This record gives sequence, structure tokens and C-alpha cells, in this order.
Amino acid sequence: MSVDPSGSEPAPAGEARMSLLEHLGELRTRLWKSVLAICVLGGLSLWYSRDLFQILMRPVLAALPEDGRHLIYTSGIEEINVLLRVGLYAGLFLAAPVILYQLWKFIAPGLYPPERKLVMPFVTLGTLFFVGGAVFCYFAVLPRTFEFLLTESDEHQLHQRSILARAQEADAARLLALGEVEKAGALVAQARGFLLKKGEGAVEEPAQAVDATSLEELKSRDALYARHLDDAVRLATSKDAKAALAAAIEAHGAAEQALSERDAAVASQKLDASAQRLATVYGAALGAGAGPVFSGLWRLDRHLGAAQQRESAIEWTRPMLSMSEQLSLVLMFEVAFGLIFELPLIMTLLAWLGVVKPSFLAKYQRHAIVLCVVAAAVITPSGDAVNLSLMAVPMIVCYELGVLGAFVVGRRRERNRAKLEVAP
Repeated sequence: MSVDPSGSEPAPAGEARMSLLEHLGELRTRLWKSVLAICVLGGLSLWYSRDLFQILMRPVLAALPEDGRHLIYTSGIEEINVLLRVGLYAGLFLAAPVILYQLWKFIAPGLYPPERKLVMPFVTLGTLFFVGGAVFCYFAVLPRTFEFLLTESDEHQLHQRSILARAQEADAARLLALGEVEKAGALVAQARGFLLKKGEGAVEEPAQAVDATSLEELKSRDALYARHLDDAVRLATSKDAKAALAAAIEAHGAAEQALSERDAAVASQKLDASAQRLATVYGAALGAGAGPVFSGLWRLDRHLGAAQQRESAIEWTRPMLSMSEQLSLVLMFEVAFGLIFELPLIMTLLAWLGVVKPSFLAKYQRHAIVLCVVAAAVITPSGDAVNLSLMAVPMIVCYELGVLGAFVVGRRRERNRAKLEVAP
């Protein structure tokens, strides 16, 4: 092998240097082979495109409310277009080894003969990096991103508190009906403390004044109260307890009448009066301590009603996501992270070809870090620091690995060039 007089690239002995048009023709051939591989593998992937689409949409659907985990399409052909795109991108991922092999064959004439034998490590590492970036994005980035985009933090925390407190309230009512007064009281206190505990999603003490905006809270309390009445019917065995229960039922009927007439003030007054009668029933049936426990349970019901009212006020919008838009967003992230994880291999390859020098990459490391953070901020649709770091940190790590790889192959290439220059 001889060295090109310009000292830029090695020219294999016995081989004519290719002209620009020949290079372009070679590039066209490699591109056509890559496109053909993508089309063939993408066509085969169409059989599984619906299953693949469901897998890709799992992070999106998981971030939606439980009663709204579905996607919509706005035209008759949107679903077909989505499935075709899924098949095409599946072909792109499956054809990654073919694309990397064609890239290697294109640059191979500019390498030394020993270096040309490294085609398998290049293709294998390149494929693993690309797929690894996509997998990292799917499991680490997409869930956090869509959770941030589709779920308000305060709303989510309030919903979680309400679910747990309602479950504890139901258990406390069951324990009280069984005569476990102390256990029921402890559970009521625990649920109330959990709802009112300071932090995201905390429930404030309901206002004493009642107006038309309190109807949602009153309806929630009335639904819970009906269950307490059913429990009291089984407990009321004495004459006094039955009389108190009859008065409680009569007051409850008046409260429901007021609710139907949207008279919040009267409905609240009648519900409280009925609850006082019911506390007397529990005290007569289970002992003096059961009445205060039931009163605490009724106050907990009021907190739960306030929580539901607040949830209704927060959830005045509902996400309606289209198949096409969500697929575009997911695929953008997947391909972006696949390419980001290819950065060490690309930088190493450029240093191998002599396009960039390791000293240049090391000199501008700080500038590259800033560019990585800026690029991550532009690409990341959410504005929180966690999602930004999930994008920026892998980019910075990949850049540092690329600098390391460039130093390794740069020194090796200089040694090879020196050996050829001193060879007779």
C-alpha cells in the first residue's frame, strides 16, 4: 500500500482512485440497497403493525385517566396511515444492520486493509447502540414525559389521596357495623389525616357556608350516607333506636328532595340532622363510644365530598389524543435516542477517517455540553428538570464516550500511518 502524497487518506496499492462521480454512484448504490432493505422488512412488519402500535402507545395510555385510555382518529384513512408508518419504522429498525453494513462498505476504500476487517464489530455495536437508545427511551423517557404532559401533578396526587381515603372510609363503616368501634375510629382518623396532610393534593377543610356550588359535594356525601342508613337498619333493634332511625330516614328524604330542587342550604341542613339521628342509633346499638365514631365518619364523608368537588373543578378538560399525532411524537423520541446512542460510534468513525481530530473534540468539550443541554431543551416537549436530564445526560455521556473512542482510534491510525511512511 502507498500513501497519498497529500497525506490525507491511504490509497491502496494497485487500486485506482475513484472520481467524484464514481463516489456519488457508489453512494447511490448503497442508498438503494438500504432503502430496499427498509421497504422489504417494513412490508413484512405490516403483519404485526397493529400489535407494534399497541406496544408503542402503552406509555401514552398509561398516563391517561383510567376511564379515558383510548386514542381517536379524525379521518377514515388515518388508522391505515398510522399502521403503514408503524410498519415503515419497524423496517427501519430491523434494517439497521444492513444500513450500517452499507455505510461501512462505502467508507471501506478509505481504510487500511486491517481496518476493513472490523466490519462485524462496527455493524454489531452500531445496531446494539441504536436499539439500546430506543429501548432506553421507551422505558425511561416516554413514561416520564407523557406523565408530565398528560397529568397535572396536583390533580394526580388528589386523585390518589381520594382513592385511598374512600377505601379506608368504606372499611371503617364495615368495622363500625360489626361493632369494632375502636378500630373503626382509628381508621377514620387515619383517612382524615391522610386527606388533610399538607402537600400536593391536600384537601382543605370544607367551608361552613353552603351555596349552589356545593351541590356536587352534597351529592357525594348523600351517596355515602345511604350506605350508613342500610347498616343502621340492621343494627336498630331497640324501640329507641328504631325511633331515631325513622327520624333519620325522614330527614334524609327531605335532604334528597332539596337536592332535586338544587337547594344546597336545605339539603346540607337536613343531611346533618339525619346524621345526628343516626349517631344516636349507633350509640344505642353499639355503646356510647359508637356515636362519636359515626360523627367522625360523617365528617370524613364531608371531606371526601369536598375532594370530589375539587377534582371536578380541576378536571374540566379531558385529553383526546389522535393516533397519528401520538405516533409521530413517540417515533420522534425513539429515533432521536437511537441516533443519540450512535454518537460515540459516529465520532469514533469520523476520527478514524481523519475528518475530525481528537484534540479538537477535547478542546470544545464544554461547548459540546452546553449544546447538548440546549438541544435537549428544544427536543424535550416538557419543561421539568427530570425529563430534560433524561435527554441531556445520555447525550453528554455519549459525547464523552465518542471523545474517548476518537483518542483510541486516532492514536492507532497515526501509528499505522507512521509504519507505512517508513516502509521501503
